Amino acid sequence: MFKTILIANRGEIACRIIATARALGVGTVAVYSDADSAAEHVRLADRAVHIGGSAPAESYLRGDRIIQAALATGAGAIHPGYGFLSENPGFVEAVEAAGLIFIGPSADAIRAMGLKDAAKALMAEAGVPVVPGYHGEDQDDELLARKAGEIGYPVLIKAVAGGGGKGMRLVEAAGDFARALASARSEARTAFGNADVLVEKFVTAPRHIEVQVFGDGTRAVHLFERDCSLQRRHQKVIEEAPAPGMTAEMREAMGAAAVRAAEAIGYSGAGTVEFIVDGSEGLRPDRFWFMEMNTRLQVEHPVTEAITGVDLVEWQLRVASGDPLPAAQEDLSISGHAFEARLYAEDVPAGFLPATGTLTHLAFPPHVRADSGVRAGNTISPFYDPMIAKIVVHGSDRAAALSRLARGLSETEVAGLVTNLAFLEALARHEGFARGEVDTGLIARDIGKLTEPPGVRPEHLIAAGMTALGLDTPPADAGFTLWQPLRHSVSLRQGDAVFTLGVRVADAQHQTWSVDEQDVRVLRHHDVWRLNDRPLPGTAQSGRTVTVFDACGLAFEHIDPLDQAGGAAGDGNLIEAPMPGLVRSIDAEVGRDVKAGDRLAVLEAMKMEHALLAARDGVVAEVLATAGDQVEAGAALIRLEAEEDA
Repeated sequence: MFKTILIANRGEIACRIIATARALGVGTVAVYSDADSAAEHVRLADRAVHIGGSAPAESYLRGDRIIQAALATGAGAIHPGYGFLSENPGFVEAVEAAGLIFIGPSADAIRAMGLKDAAKALMAEAGVPVVPGYHGEDQDDELLARKAGEIGYPVLIKAVAGGGGKGMRLVEAAGDFARALASARSEARTAFGNADVLVEKFVTAPRHIEVQVFGDGTRAVHLFERDCSLQRRHQKVIEEAPAPGMTAEMREAMGAAAVRAAEAIGYSGAGTVEFIVDGSEGLRPDRFWFMEMNTRLQVEHPVTEAITGVDLVEWQLRVASGDPLPAAQEDLSISGHAFEARLYAEDVPAGFLPATGTLTHLAFPPHVRADSGVRAGNTISPFYDPMIAKIVVHGSDRAAALSRLARGLSETEVAGLVTNLAFLEALARHEGFARGEVDTGLIARDIGKLTEPPGVRPEHLIAAGMTALGLDTPPADAGFTLWQPLRHSVSLRQGDAVFTLGVRVADAQHQTWSVDEQDVRVLRHHDVWRLNDRPLPGTAQSGRTVTVFDACGLAFEHIDPLDQAGGAAGDGNLIEAPMPGLVRSIDAEVGRDVKAGDRLAVLEAMKMEHALLAARDGVVAEVLATAGDQVEAGAALIRLEAEEDA
C-alpha cells in the first residue's frame, strides 16, 4: 500500500478519497487554487500545495504543477478523482514518466474509450451490443443526413468527444437535420475542440442504466447496475441501485457485456459501462445497447457501495498498489436498495441557473450519508461545479429507501444561497417515480409540478419573526413593561411579498402573534416553541436574512426600522443615507413611478445591507449616487418629484 498519495482534484470527491485514505493509514496531499484556499479538502488533507489561479486552466488542469507537487511532497501516486484530468491519457503518461503511479486505468484504455465512435466500433468487435447508427470518419453533411434517413427518425446527433449533454441534438424529422447538425457541431467545437459527430437511433422510451466494473488490467468483475434515468437535459439528478424492474436474466446479460467491454481494453481500476435501454416493454435482454464507458470513478458510485458493502476507493488504492482484485464475481451480491440525490446551488425558478454565494448554514440529518466538499462559511464560486453535496440513503427495499430519501431531503438544512433542494424532494415524492415509472423524460414531462414554489404558512412567518426579533430564546423576565405585555411588530420580505406581523409577549413561555389579522398563540415547553402542539420549524439567521427550515428552506428578509427611516429621510422627496456606508446598488431610474415601500437603493454599512425605501408614491426626479460610491450619513441619494409637480 502507498505511504502517501496526492489527490489531483477538489470538492466532495477529494474529501471522499481523503476519508478512505485516512482509514487505511495512507497520507494525503491536497492541491488547491486561489479560490479554494479555505476549502474543505485543504483542511482535511495532511498537506496542501497551492497550484495556481482560480480558473481550472490555471490550476486543476495544470498537470505539470500537480506532478511537481507530488514529487515535492514525496507522494508515490496520484488519484485523479473525476473530471479535470481524470480521463486525460497524456496526463497518465506524464505521471508515469515522472516515476509515479496513476490510480486508474492505463492511457491506452482511456484512449480506447475516449471517442464515442471508435469505442462503439471496438465494443461491437468485442460482442457488446451497440445502438444502430453511423459512427464513421466521413463527416460530410449530406452523408450524415442520408445515414440518418437509413437509420430512421427520430435520431440523436452526438459529439464523438462529448459528455454532459454538450454537442447533442434530438432530430425528429428530416427537415430539421441540417440545422440541428450545424448547432451540434458548433457546440462540440467550442466545448471539446472537435466538431465530429455520430448519428444514432433515438430510443423513444429510454432508460439510462450503467454497470459498475472493476478490473486489474487482465480480468474484471461487475458490481451490478445503477439506474440514472432521472435526468434533466442529459444531466443526472437522482441515481439508484439496483435498477427498478431489473430481472435476473437482464442483469446477467448486462453484467457480462460490461465485463467483456472492460476486459477488451485491459481495464484496471474502477469504471462504468453505460447502456441505453428501451423500457417500452419492460427490461429485456435484447433491448440494451452500449453508449460509452467512463474510465474513472463515477459521481454516483456511493449507491453501488451502499448495496454491495464495497469501498470502491479502497479497491482503487489496493489494485493500483499491486494487489489482486479484492473479490471474485461469485463473492459479490446485492443487499437492499440505495438512492443518491445531487444537491446543487442553483436557481430552479430561473431555469436551474448555477448560483454562487456563501453558505451560512449547512446540516444533514444523521440517517443519510452526505458526501460534501463544503461547510458553513465556504463559498460556492463561479469557477467550479456548484455541487453542495450528494445525499445518499439505503433501505431494505426500494420503497423504504425512497421514503428515507424524501425524509432526508426534507430534514437537510441549507442557508445562504438558493438550491435545488425543494426540487429534489418533489422528485422523491413523485408518484410515478415511486411506482418505478422511470425514464429520461420524466422530469421534462412534469417540470411544472416539480418546480411549484412552496406556500408560506403562519408557522413559517412566526418562526422567522421570532428569530428576527430575538424572541426565540427570551429571558425569564421577558414580556412585562410596567405590568403590561411587551408588544413588537416585524416586517418580513420574501420576493415581492411583504408580511407584517405583530406579537404580544406575555412571558418567557407564551406569545400571541397576529398573522393575517388572526391571533395565533405559541407556547414554549422544554425550550421548544409549539403551535397547535407541533414544534415551530428551526431557523438560521445571517445578517437580516432568516431561513426557516421547512418546505426545504424559506428565506425571509427582515425589514428593520432603520430601512424605513432611511426611506423617509428628509422631506419625503429626498432619500438620504442614514449612516456612512457603501452604495451597493441603485434600483431607482429617473422618470420611473414608485410606490411607498419600493426599494430605491441598498446601502452596505456595519457589515449589513440596508434597503432604502420610498416614503410615498411618486416619480423619480434625480439619481444622485451610483453603485460603488462611499457616502457619508445624510448624503442625498435619490430625489422624488415634489408632490405638487408630480
